[in-house]
Amino acid sequence: MQPYPFPYIGYFELMARVDRWVAFDVVQYNRRSWMNRNRILHPSAGWQYFSIPVAKAPHGTALSAIRLADPAEAERRLLAQLQHYHRHAPHFRFVTDLVRDAFARAGDDTLVGFSLASLSAVAERLSIAFVPERCSQLGLALDGIEHAGQWALCIAAQLGADAYLNPPGGRALFRPEEWATAGIELDFTELNILRYDCSPYVFEAHLSILDVLMWCSPDDVGTYLHKQRSGATLHDQL
Repeated sequence: MQPYPFPYIGYFELMARVDRWVAFDVVQYNRRSWMNRNRILHPSAGWQYFSIPVAKAPHGTALSAIRLADPAEAERRLLAQLQHYHRHAPHFRFVTDLVRDAFARAGDDTLVGFSLASLSAVAERLSIAFVPERCSQLGLALDGIEHAGQWALCIAAQLGADAYLNPPGGRALFRPEEWATAGIELDFTELNILRYDCSPYVFEAHLSILDVLMWCSPDDVGTYLHKQRSGATLHDQL
């Protein structure tokens, strides 16, 4: 999976269901993507992006080589964008402490390093076992990729996987017959909606986990993820 900073809850559903998680960081960095941004509530209406600014790099630079422009300023900006939650969200302090922890635990100044730190910080609080590996550091042979769906197949095959799980948004990228030939089961999570009360704001689906945890306790989110793993009703409301 491509590592994102504080992604939506479906990302953590996938994390909770797999035995091995590899950060797909050998792909080209795309600045108009989720690689360094996500969404939270806007103080007036709807939603807004937050982003983790990165240093300039030549076109075609691999995600693994992208560095943060100024980690301290990125932390300050994100915390400032979250301030409007303070008046209403019951877990505001919990989330701002989470953000500070993510920046503090990043092992280097790379975007991947920060994204993995954010995933680890959230996973720890949701009691999800998470030991990420970076594709760029595994010494895999990744030549001869003919289409986007073959990246995961090539990596999974070399790691000896018998099954691969992907979010539903990437379903069109894959050719099931290739996976069947390789003897690897291909499966997808569902695009479930966790609804929660965020009054006086209007609920927006699929926002960053930061928004979810503003309104839902880690125990409630953990219960929701457990229900997804066990195949219970998918549209639960806390």
